[in-house]
Amino acid sequence: MDIVFGIDVSSRESSVCMLMDDTRKEFKISNDSFGFKELLKNLAVFSKHPQIIFEATGVYSRRLQKFLEDYGYDYVILNPLKAKKEMDQGLRHNKTDKTDAYNLARIQLQNRHKANKQEAEDYHRLRALSRSYEELTSDIVSAKNRLHRILQLTFPEIETVVSTPKNRNYWELVKLFPHCQTVREIEAEDIINKIKDFKGYGIKRAQKIAQGLKELANKAYPVAELDSPETSDVIYYAQRLIQLDQDRDERLKQMVDISKKLPNRDLEILTSIPGFAQTTAVRVLAELGDIRRFDNPNKIDAFIGIDPGRYQSGQMDSRLGITKHGNAIARKILYRAVGQIDNASKTNPCHIADYYENKKSSQSKGFKKIAIASVHKLIRTIYALIKNDQLYSYEVAKQNQRRKS
Repeated sequence: MDIVFGIDVSSRESSVCMLMDDTRKEFKISNDSFGFKELLKNLAVFSKHPQIIFEATGVYSRRLQKFLEDYGYDYVILNPLKAKKEMDQGLRHNKTDKTDAYNLARIQLQNRHKANKQEAEDYHRLRALSRSYEELTSDIVSAKNRLHRILQLTFPEIETVVSTPKNRNYWELVKLFPHCQTVREIEAEDIINKIKDFKGYGIKRAQKIAQGLKELANKAYPVAELDSPETSDVIYYAQRLIQLDQDRDERLKQMVDISKKLPNRDLEILTSIPGFAQTTAVRVLAELGDIRRFDNPNKIDAFIGIDPGRYQSGQMDSRLGITKHGNAIARKILYRAVGQIDNASKTNPCHIADYYENKKSSQSKGFKKIAIASVHKLIRTIYALIKNDQLYSYEVAKQNQRRKS
């Protein structure tokens, strides 16, 4: 006898539909301890644990997920796009919360999705830190753009004083000299004394930058005055970027610390792949979680949304592009990782880079498709290495490629 609870989660309350043979019961619960205790009371009626299914709705479904894990209940959690697709296949008729809860239950009866394998708390913490890291990165990009825009009014030339990418030292420099007039009014020796203790600097570099600042300030023609709001904004955004960068580094340090304490050597395995820096490795661990919980690499493809879509209608059955139904952050990290692997291959060869370069040289277009195909290969490599507890070896990878061909 199948007993299924379909739960449609929203921000404050959830609709629940219990299906058992010909019995259908629907009710609402609040998304708090009182509502979850009401749900527990309905679940506890059955000696055998019912099947539970709901959609991933970000922070809202996390509360339900945590409650079910605390009380030892397995559950199926679907990506909303996948759930919609399955509902649209003859299930969805009226768009109401009750109908969605009912259709979620019917989806489970029809498709019998496997329950999600629960992960250790460390993986939840890693994922939370990764999401915070991602948001801080987005904030940094936004603050960089605003700083650039405002500097055009006070001292645009300062952007050329350092050749390296904009980093914390650059923002410290901008904070000290937000307007060309601040450089004109100070002696070069004083500039040197202010910046010589920057990380990675020294007297020689400080002297070179001080000379450059003086030259740039003398030819600058600012729009805003020294005491203008724009000058204050430059200082504000420079300081904000310094703080955001420090916060992001702290998130990364925490992710590394957690990854090193996991009861496996997954971090060491991932960083053994050429081009896989520690930052990339910990973020892959954070977003994919315990890779051993996947039955095969195709499950990871589906999890991040690079599995191929299909269109079926009447006699038509055709393949579409990737579904993009899964973890978009993981998809982006792995997509970028292919580029990092390719760049590193000049000194540290990798069979994934070989594949990527061979495909690029043999095709005149479709580089994005080639990159996605390379991500497929990367996922299979990651899965095999972790499942077999092996470090990456270019020679072993090449031998495996020859056997397959």
